[in-house]
Amino acid sequence: MEGTTTATDEISKLEEIALEIRRTSLRTIHRAGSGHPGGSLSSADIVTDLFFGGVLKYDPKNPNDPDRDRFLLSKGHASGLYFTTLAKAGFFPEKELESYRKINSPLFLSGHAHPKTPGVEIASGSLGQGLSVAHGIALGARLDKRNYKVYVILGDGELQEGQIWEAAMSAAKFKSTNLIAIVDYNKVCQDNITKDLKDLEPLEDKWRAFGWDTYRIDGHNMQEIHQTLKIPPHPDKPRVIIADTIKGKGVSFMEGQTGWHGVAPSDEDLAKALKELQ
Repeated sequence: MEGTTTATDEISKLEEIALEIRRTSLRTIHRAGSGHPGGSLSSADIVTDLFFGGVLKYDPKNPNDPDRDRFLLSKGHASGLYFTTLAKAGFFPEKELESYRKINSPLFLSGHAHPKTPGVEIASGSLGQGLSVAHGIALGARLDKRNYKVYVILGDGELQEGQIWEAAMSAAKFKSTNLIAIVDYNKVCQDNITKDLKDLEPLEDKWRAFGWDTYRIDGHNMQEIHQTLKIPPHPDKPRVIIADTIKGKGVSFMEGQTGWHGVAPSDEDLAKALKELQ
């Protein structure tokens, strides 16, 4: 029973952290007057478990440790979430979030992540590139004889890019078992529903056909996220975790809405959102 209680307490703590990160992300985006709240909220539970659930191996005091696990946010417009998480993890003081999306931000806290920011591995911008870069970094670990893992979060919209599937083929070909892709499958793009642009289903079958060790989970069930991310690597295949999520998760008037893809909340919207995120 003690082991079960400890595990339950750990999940509850992670859920609390995810709520805190959601609140801080929205405050950060609101303060900047621009940003992407919808995709930040949909990814929050996944990112929380990666950084605070004992999944990622990292040292915020030594962000360039050659043996660190690498985390890449391919859907880089969710930088409000990314920087909030890095601050919470100790890479820089939370006060620095006040410079988010400001000109001459001291830590380069821009609309898309920049590697001059402590804890950020690559610049993001044009979507669809993250998996290719992640695979390259994963191959680098093999060449350098290091044991780190590479985690990359993909947006479902960018899965419509051909480069994603080229990288998927390559990673399977080279048996990059230290590569873990996580699809934030919130089913809403910038200005439309994903399936109405290009339907990704059957998504699990596609990844399996490309040679990946494939899982599908509830991307807001912290216990399910935690258990899946802790599964040991496949001996021969890269891994993909398709996480079914809700765009704007946790804020009723943002959930599933294209209008909250790239719009900062007003003062009134923020107050309502923070009240819901208790």
